[in-house]
Amino acid sequence: MESLTTRFKHVSYLWDEAKAAELEGDEVALLIYRSNLLGADLRLTNYGGGNTSCKAMAKDPLTGKETEVMWVKGSGGDLGTLKRSGLAALYVDRLRSLTNVYRGIEHEDEMVELFNHCIFDLASKAPSIDTPLHGFLPFKHIDHLHPDAAIAIAAAKDGKRITQELFNGTIGWVEWQRPGFDLGLKLKECLDNNPGIRGIMLGSHGLFTWGDTAYESYMNTLEVIERCAEYLEENIKNNGQVFGGAKIKSLPAEERLKKAAVLAPVLRGYCSSYTRMIGHFTDDERVLEFINSNDLDRLAPMGTSCPDHFLRTKISPLVLNLSVDEDVSDVKAVQQKIAPLFDAYRKMYTEYYEACKHSNSPAIRDTNPVVILYPGVGMFTFSKDKQTARVAAEFYINAINVMKGAEAVSVYTSLPRQEAFNIEYWLLEEAKLQRMPKPKALSGRIALITGSAGGIGKAIAKKFAGEGACVVINDNDENRLEEAKAEFTKQYGKDVFDADLLDVTNAQTIHKTFETAALKFGGIDIVVNCAGLSISKPLEEHTEKDWDLLYDVLVKGQFLVTQAGVEIMRKQGTGGDVLNIVSKNALVSGPNNAGYGSAKAAQLHLSRLNAAELGKDQIRVNTVNPDAVISDSKIWAGAWAEGRAKAYGVTVEELPAYYAKRTLLNEIILPEDIANACFVFVGGLLDKSTGNVLNVDGGVAMAFLR
Repeated sequence: MESLTTRFKHVSYLWDEAKAAELEGDEVALLIYRSNLLGADLRLTNYGGGNTSCKAMAKDPLTGKETEVMWVKGSGGDLGTLKRSGLAALYVDRLRSLTNVYRGIEHEDEMVELFNHCIFDLASKAPSIDTPLHGFLPFKHIDHLHPDAAIAIAAAKDGKRITQELFNGTIGWVEWQRPGFDLGLKLKECLDNNPGIRGIMLGSHGLFTWGDTAYESYMNTLEVIERCAEYLEENIKNNGQVFGGAKIKSLPAEERLKKAAVLAPVLRGYCSSYTRMIGHFTDDERVLEFINSNDLDRLAPMGTSCPDHFLRTKISPLVLNLSVDEDVSDVKAVQQKIAPLFDAYRKMYTEYYEACKHSNSPAIRDTNPVVILYPGVGMFTFSKDKQTARVAAEFYINAINVMKGAEAVSVYTSLPRQEAFNIEYWLLEEAKLQRMPKPKALSGRIALITGSAGGIGKAIAKKFAGEGACVVINDNDENRLEEAKAEFTKQYGKDVFDADLLDVTNAQTIHKTFETAALKFGGIDIVVNCAGLSISKPLEEHTEKDWDLLYDVLVKGQFLVTQAGVEIMRKQGTGGDVLNIVSKNALVSGPNNAGYGSAKAAQLHLSRLNAAELGKDQIRVNTVNPDAVISDSKIWAGAWAEGRAKAYGVTVEELPAYYAKRTLLNEIILPEDIANACFVFVGGLLDKSTGNVLNVDGGVAMAFLR
């Protein structure tokens, strides 16, 4: 195995003979194993792209006789994480018999529904449009992948000739055609005309390879892609200048990130004119090589070739005409330069739609760009959620790799505009979009909740994440934050949250955390001021240090965090929400509470002042007043609980029951209750509400607003 592992330089040999031996005799299990290995190497195929299949004999549940069945990756899903439930299983003879009813390429789409008449396993995944591409080929195991190295050749002007010469005629060639039943027939025709070939290159699209066993197919796939990659490497090395050489130099890494963090909210605002978007930024070296090059202006407008790339990155990127040393902190000046670029892009996209649409085409979709290139700085991508935005960036890097390879061996060619439109606005793609789950209430929103490594703050962050938001959790306690990060990673995954140390009394850490939000997600929509502490002492024992600490954390902290959040919201121009977690104590006078109670009262009035000032920006400011939320709270872990127990003449252990009994509803208040109240304000039903206070205290009559 060692020799095979080291034999491949451009792809990863991951086959484990011992593991495969355990699966011997189960062709479907070997298909899953092979698929997962292929999907684990992004040089072989893109996330969610490609499909694999196997054909084997199985007992027909109706006749009891052995029949040939094809298991193929179903619609959607990803090879790297594919499971048996992600496969479609079809009778091979029935699938091939559909040629008897095929009415020609003009009626291509009607064949998809007929796949249902070929289903062998009624519990299997819905068959994808690529099903006939596997079905009409006779091989037991087939891989259809989108490796950059192969697509670079497939997208080259001389791709057919290069393929013929590179593989001495052992790889066939089929010109670009939209995937479907007819393309399956074209693959069979290519094989019939070229018996003995080991694979087929699809013009501008990808690669088909096969074998009689799962291992043979795997090795054939690796060998073909390795040879393509070697050929590209040789030519790139001999070519000298990549993309015509560098036109500009990149900023130093730290400056790139600073500039991207400042600019991201502005770009997000423009990209969110149709629906609120989540952003992603990368300054990957492959991106910088492309966007800094002399050929950028020629290649970028051409768009991508592979349909998988195109569907996720749109017809072409938007290139910013900002100089690398532009002062992007002058927001108005930057907007004056950027706004016409977005107007021109939307006009271009509308004209593309109008020129290419058919009588039955779906309505035009969002006309904003997905990919935005800033020479010298990096690439921004925007989409409906973080994962989609991140994957769009990955796919555009794939497209850059393809352009680089194609230019090194020939001249890059992209999909013709009409063909690209026919993919983007394909009725089958539209039907897939219509079947997608309805967005959650906070989809496309980004929330920063202070003090969110535990207690109320963590409950709010979880509630918002569960409702579709991206969240930035933070705390001044590093150990507590690490525990929260592990919990959020396990529960939500890396695309839903980011984490940062934040001290609300330190403006530097506040701005750093908002930069994190801008770089990771593109900006901010919801700020929740939740960080707090409590000190309960009689007047004579209260120190000046106690007083300053309370006012620094509760009042100054709320002020500084709100100020930083509002700055980003104004850049976006899409409004926003500020929620302040205050307290019943802002309204109720009690013993041993001069510092804490007065600071809470200041927080409450600061909320009103901010609401009055920020309404013109469509930024809503509202307050949630909890009382006695003891669960998972650092406040109640120390002297505060002892102080309150002493003030009320009970023990610390008796406090939860004491607080519950004094409420009208006789209820203990939990962090989740406060989280639900916050969601009420931002979930869409109270979009015209600002300056309000919602008490979540079980009913404390003295805290009624009057």
